[in-house]
Amino acid sequence: QVHLVESGGDLVQPGGSLRLSCVGSGFHLINHFMHWYRQAPGKERELVASIGHLGLNTNYADSMRGRVTISRDNAKNMVYLQMNNLEPEDTTAYLCNVKIQQTDYWGQGTQVTVSS
Repeated sequence: QVHLVESGGDLVQPGGSLRLSCVGSGFHLINHFMHWYRQAPGKERELVASIGHLGLNTNYADSMRGRVTISRDNAKNMVYLQMNNLEPEDTTAYLCNVKIQQTDYWGQGTQVTVSS
């Protein structure tokens, strides 16, 4: 059974940094693109960053480009999202995602709150 678990969310001040982690189980992460999304209450889920199988290809949302870096450790079945220079507008839940055979799998999310 595919399972994703995110961690690393916290309360930080504007301008601060966080590193989110996502561990996958029940599948071989190396075989799949991995994604980070975020979703604020009442808003559509927004793709934040994507990373290819070997970590050589990455894509970022315009809203966070230059402030986030996605990476992966296939040996550990882990995906990371390094976020810098955080803004209050970045406050929301961040979710890890993988699509396997046309089925989307999601973690439960980790809450990031940016506030002074």
